[in-house]
Amino acid sequence: MLYRQIALLFLAFPALANPTMSGADFEAYATGKTLYFGSNGEAYGGEQYLDDRRVRWSFLDGKCKDGYWYEAGSLICFVYEDDPVPQCWSFTRGASGLIARFENNAEADELYEVEQADEPLLCLGPEVGV
Repeated sequence: MLYRQIALLFLAFPALANPTMSGADFEAYATGKTLYFGSNGEAYGGEQYLDDRRVRWSFLDGKCKDGYWYEAGSLICFVYEDDPVPQCWSFTRGASGLIARFENNAEADELYEVEQADEPLLCLGPEVGV
């Protein structure tokens, strides 16, 4: 009977079945990989996770920005070269990879991992004009 109640509890609260990843868990999962994320059935962007908690993000348009991440409580926060305001996310592991929830805006859609690769992001060089 007790086992059945516990099983029902996990069905009622799926977040308990997939706890938020710690910084160490996130680092072990992502470092050395490039992860591609989607939202609402559409490609959203990709991020390359480098050593020393450094990252490179792109909306898959050839433009990349470098940054770093750090753990803040149960959140993983990112700071990029073009914006000093931390962007904090909670990460859980789903059946097909990471699920990311943007915690700076409760109304934002979740991102979900759609692919991972060992190759770096495609980043075009700086734009030069005449």
